[in-house]
Amino acid sequence: MICSLKARLKKRPILLDGGLATTLEGRGHDLSGDLWSAEIVIEKPDEIMAVHRAFIDAGSEIITTSSYQVSFLGFAAAGYSHEETTQVLRSSVLLAREAAIADGVLVAASVGPYGAALANGAEFRGRYGITPDAIRTFHRERLKVLVEAGADLVAFETMPDLDEVEVLIELMATDHPNVPYWVAFSCQDETNTNAGQSFADAVHAVSGSDACIAVGINCSSPRLITPLLKSAAQARGDKPFIVYPNAGKTWDGTNRRWLDRGTDRFGTSVVREWVTNGARLIGGCCGIDPSGVAALRREL
Repeated sequence: MICSLKARLKKRPILLDGGLATTLEGRGHDLSGDLWSAEIVIEKPDEIMAVHRAFIDAGSEIITTSSYQVSFLGFAAAGYSHEETTQVLRSSVLLAREAAIADGVLVAASVGPYGAALANGAEFRGRYGITPDAIRTFHRERLKVLVEAGADLVAFETMPDLDEVEVLIELMATDHPNVPYWVAFSCQDETNTNAGQSFADAVHAVSGSDACIAVGINCSSPRLITPLLKSAAQARGDKPFIVYPNAGKTWDGTNRRWLDRGTDRFGTSVVREWVTNGARLIGGCCGIDPSGVAALRREL
């Protein structure tokens, strides 16, 4: 699997999907609860499948599961049992697999940061004040469930903090050495992650892993992408970049809503800059729906 993906990336850019949660909101679903889009996995799984299919029809070659917000910690706080949480994790992979199987589309298991379970915007800050062992415990079992459910690869997404990512790299090396994955950081400005660390240093730390197929940025403003890629040009070695920005709005973690005006698609010159600067997996995040992905396919 790792060799096959690396070979595909050398030939041309690969198109990802867009923002699953905001697309669900666009279809009329209320995602204001602590479990966010994970509630739809439980209550209306057919809607999850419909959004996956919409992105595939738009041209996505890799789709991410609806598991970003699913964790044993977060679900326990919401009153779900360990067994129920396990089933939701499995279902997120099975729904994506069922949507993708006829088209040969790959399924990436979405793994959000520890801060996502806190449901207070901490995934955009990092530096949680907990030990590496606590981070390891938080991630280990859900990773096991997602991989065993049949995901093709793992997507570590919206990661604000290199400290957490280093624990995840270690976990993958010890528990799942043959499973490919990517790491996408969330960034606050043109050179730093949301935890205030150098993006170039973060890329350098990740790029040494053979199983990691790409490193880059997601759920960050599209205006930051090119400067960030340039800042880490030397740090990535031969590792391709992955970029899937949001629509450029600002997330209000307290009131759980997006602020400001954004864009629903990326322009030709911007996408060309990303490719020129090493991006080989390209898609969208919050605010980019299937029509935005279809537009991105035309640009690519």
